Amino acid sequence: MFATRWSPFVQPWWNQFNQLHNEVNRLFDPRGDGRRGVDLSVYPPINLWEDGDSVQVEAELPGFRLEDLEIFVTGQNELSIKGERKFQAPEKGVQHRQERFFGSFNRVLTLPVAIDANQVDARLENGVLRIRLGKPEQAKPRKITVKG
Repeated sequence: MFATRWSPFVQPWWNQFNQLHNEVNRLFDPRGDGRRGVDLSVYPPINLWEDGDSVQVEAELPGFRLEDLEIFVTGQNELSIKGERKFQAPEKGVQHRQERFFGSFNRVLTLPVAIDANQVDARLENGVLRIRLGKPEQAKPRKITVKG
């Protein structure tokens, strides 16, 4: 007589149990505040660099509109970007997956140098927010002439 060992891992219901387990874990993921894994401390993703006259910031914000965003300069070197994307349920049909972030965010950056709050330009084009923050005269690099 041939005997096989029973294993719960090969039962058809095991796949359904694993799927339920994964969905519950994703629902209670502390990084996403219930928003399916979005880490709000690093949203939106940002590039920041400095050139001679300014500090440049780029943020990826697909699907946002100008009226959904607020930009603040506080102190001499702090930039705050706030925004909100409202949830849009499909008008017809059944939604099976929601992976894009919706809700509000607030990203605060400490800039590497002081900036002039009167020299700030922000543009939203093709889902990318570009901010140019001008440096005050005292923070701009100066060429020093060496005397001999």
